[in-house]
Amino acid sequence: MPELPEVETVRTGLAPVLTGARLERVETRRADLRFPFPQDFVQTLTGARIKAVERRAKYLLFRLDRGQTWVTHLGMTGRFLVSGAALGAFHHDPEMHDRHTHVRLDIEGGATVGYHDTRRFGFMGLVDTAALSAHAWFANLGPEPFSPAFDPAHLQQVFEGRRQPVKGLLLDQRTVAGLGNIYVCEALFRAAIAPDRQAGDLSPAELTRLHAEVLAVLNAAITAGGSTLRDFRHSDGALGYFQHRFQVYDREGEACLRQGCAGHVARIVQSGRSSFFCGQCQT
Repeated sequence: MPELPEVETVRTGLAPVLTGARLERVETRRADLRFPFPQDFVQTLTGARIKAVERRAKYLLFRLDRGQTWVTHLGMTGRFLVSGAALGAFHHDPEMHDRHTHVRLDIEGGATVGYHDTRRFGFMGLVDTAALSAHAWFANLGPEPFSPAFDPAHLQQVFEGRRQPVKGLLLDQRTVAGLGNIYVCEALFRAAIAPDRQAGDLSPAELTRLHAEVLAVLNAAITAGGSTLRDFRHSDGALGYFQHRFQVYDREGEACLRQGCAGHVARIVQSGRSSFFCGQCQT
């Protein structure tokens, strides 16, 4: 599933095309994705102007000039593709009419944006902008990783006295919004903290290091354009490349990449998800 860096990469790709643009024509090619489209989805978007393209956790937010926000979650295989004229840095012109392109937007000025989702685990909704933070999708989300509210003190407050594994609490969207399995594994490795450590046992120094490494791994992934796993693509159809920099994720049995460590990457299953770590240098 695309995580924060992938969604942010899509946002930055779509923003130059959609910010300030008017949607001249909107077409849905099926009645649903993971959930049915809102009944008034096409009518609300048609003719609307997009004031801003934003992200909250793993959601894309398209703020409309009609007092509503079009919300999209990419699910497992959702992606946006852009084609047409005057698209600046977009170099690809992907096919927009195959059977997995379920939404098509014709943009004022000639651009076309399509939403493509092979497995249809993504979903879209319309939420009143003024009530967005109280909506069920957003009401219980924790702070954004790059916001001032996410700091070592926040981690200490959330982790204090908790016996749950640190990895599980980092994946909890109430702790911090947008983190997923890949980048939690990578951040814990960089911080030299085992994924099954009890969260309440981490020292202030370890919390400070973990906080710094969460930000570092997210920044590195965003800079590289996200992680290409299965079907993830940029909005222009290009692949991301951060997967070539994974230090532990999906490297079970391979040598640890930490300088001076003779260990090997191990894999355990926590709450149904694979955790990759070095049992020698992550303690």
